[in-house]
Amino acid sequence: MMRIRRIYADKKIRIYPPNPRPPRSIQNKTNMENKITELLKIKYPIIQGGMVWCCGWRLASAVSNNGGLGLIGAGSMTPELLREHIRKCKAATRLPFGVNIPLLYHETEAIMKVVIEEEVKVVFSSAGNPRTWTKLLKENGITVVHVVSSSKFALKAEEAGVDAVVAEGFEAGGHNGREETTTLTLIPQVRKAIRLPLIAAGGIASGAGMLAAMSLGADGVQIGTRFALSEESSAHENFKQLCTTLNEGDTLLSLKKLSPTRLVKNDFFNLIKEAEDRGANADELLTLLGRGRSRIGIFEGDLKNGELEIGQIASLIRTVEPVGAIMRALVAEYNQGLGDLMKL
Repeated sequence: MMRIRRIYADKKIRIYPPNPRPPRSIQNKTNMENKITELLKIKYPIIQGGMVWCCGWRLASAVSNNGGLGLIGAGSMTPELLREHIRKCKAATRLPFGVNIPLLYHETEAIMKVVIEEEVKVVFSSAGNPRTWTKLLKENGITVVHVVSSSKFALKAEEAGVDAVVAEGFEAGGHNGREETTTLTLIPQVRKAIRLPLIAAGGIASGAGMLAAMSLGADGVQIGTRFALSEESSAHENFKQLCTTLNEGDTLLSLKKLSPTRLVKNDFFNLIKEAEDRGANADELLTLLGRGRSRIGIFEGDLKNGELEIGQIASLIRTVEPVGAIMRALVAEYNQGLGDLMKL
């Protein structure tokens, strides 16, 4: 029996002004409750990925105000800038939101201090050992979700005491697991390995993708690329417009000797590929990478020299839309797909 639940969606999902009072339909329990909605106190089991240079308070609050869980991406922020974004997000929504923290970030300790001081309720951790920070976060009343790329690391996250796991296939944009396991393969294996609530990520940008992930055993989905290309995303307009023109095969994994990263093919990608093809070592690749390449590309819009991180599923996205429209489409597509399956 498929592990999926019907989403009873409102016909309209409003976008609320600053300091909104959420409607009763979001405040109260809904018919689409599952482990993820209960854990994160949200209406729909849809989480916006915490992508660097894309996910400030505007995007996070918009997703939360429309029934999902918005995440502020701390990986591109100083501790004080993160504090500012947390406070602005609190002013823009009364609904739950969280912070994504790459654990290998050089200012992780200061970032954790800000998150605790500002009483953030949810942290999604990634790129590191969850055992290092989970106990402290949970002692401060914070729900902890960790991102993994294999069932092996999902088990380690469960042993570390996290509340849920995101299993991300290598279709995803940005940094990926070295195993290069697809989402379709990864989700059922992680589902067998752990008892925790499971969120699927990587290559999901539609309601049909949600339905597929949940039929494989996921309790919810984390969506990055589609929200990165939304109106509320802080990514540069040049980056957004380029990504809406991408076709299949226009992104590839690169920088495998450092940390496998899915990039758009551009001049910078070609520079790295040439170096890798001739056997450049990690130090040479680091020199070519330099500092701030992703900021230059994603945030400042330099499409030639920047590091352009986006998922394979960008080839499905052709327009930049507001978050409210994206959320309505996800819910409607899910319901339509489920209805069609029930007719078979």
